Amino acid sequence: MRPFAIAGIQMTVSLNNNVEAMAQRLNTLMTIYPWVQMVLFSELAICGPLPSKAQPLPGPIEDAFCQLAKRHHIWLIPGSMYERRGKEIFNTTMVINPNGEVVGRYSKMFPFYPYEIGISPGDKFLVFDVPEVGRFGVSICYDMWFPETSRTLAAMGAEVILHPSLTATIDRELELTLSRATAITNQCYMFDINGVGYGGYGRSIVCGPDGAVLYQAGNGEEMIPIEVDLERVRHSREHGTMHLGQMLKSFRDRKVDFSVYRPDAQFPYLDSLGRLEKPPRGKGMKGLAQK
Repeated sequence: MRPFAIAGIQMTVSLNNNVEAMAQRLNTLMTIYPWVQMVLFSELAICGPLPSKAQPLPGPIEDAFCQLAKRHHIWLIPGSMYERRGKEIFNTTMVINPNGEVVGRYSKMFPFYPYEIGISPGDKFLVFDVPEVGRFGVSICYDMWFPETSRTLAAMGAEVILHPSLTATIDRELELTLSRATAITNQCYMFDINGVGYGGYGRSIVCGPDGAVLYQAGNGEEMIPIEVDLERVRHSREHGTMHLGQMLKSFRDRKVDFSVYRPDAQFPYLDSLGRLEKPPRGKGMKGLAQK
C-alpha cells in the first residue's frame, strides 16, 4: 500500500472574491493535517457563482493559488471560477502541482442548462499523473449526470475522479446516488466536494472504488482529509468489484457499436422532447389533474 492523502474543503462561498478565505482554510487545514498531499475546493469557490465576476486565465488569482500550492508543497485544485475567454465565458478549474505550476485546466463540458445561462461548454478532458501514485481525472458538477464523461476519464486511466460541485438545489440527494454509481461503474475513487452558502448545500461525499461511502459531510463548513490506496482501484479493475463485475474490461471488449454517438445519427424521439429551456408555469405533471 502506498497511501495518498486528499482533502476536500467544504466552505462558505460568497458572491465576491473568496481567495483570501480559501487561503485561510487551506493554511488551517495544513496546520492540522500536514500529511495531506492534495486539496480540492468546490465549484465556483474562487469568485462565486456570478458570471459577471469572470476573469481571464492565467491571471493574478491563479498566481495566488500557485504560490499557496508551492508554499504547502501540495497538489491543489481550487474549485473553479468563471473564465473569460474572448467573448465567451467558461466554468474552469486548474490543477496546480507542488512546485506551484499549472499542469492543466479543465472547463465544464455540461453547463447546467437552462439555468447556467451564457456559459460555454468545454470540449477537452483532463487527466494528470501524480508521480509514483497514480492517475487523476477532473470533472465539474453537472458533468457527472452524463456517464460518458466519467467513463471517458476511466478509459484514459483515471483512478480518482476529482469533482468540485455547486449544488444549492433540491436534487443533492440524487447527486449522492450518482457519486456512488460513478465510483461503482468506473471502479474508482470519487471526491464530490460541494460548497456552503452561495456555494451550495454542502453534503460533500467521498466514495471508494466499490461505491462504499468513505465519508459524507453535513451542511456546514468541514475539512475532509481522506487517505486513499490506489491499489484498491487496480485490484478492483483486474479482479472485479467484490471479485465480480469487471466492467471496464467488458466495456473494452464489447461487440456493440453505440450508434447514438455517431455525429450523423438521427433520433426523432429526442427531437420530440422540445427545446432546452426552463419549464413554463402551469405545465408540470400535465394531465394528472384529469385522472
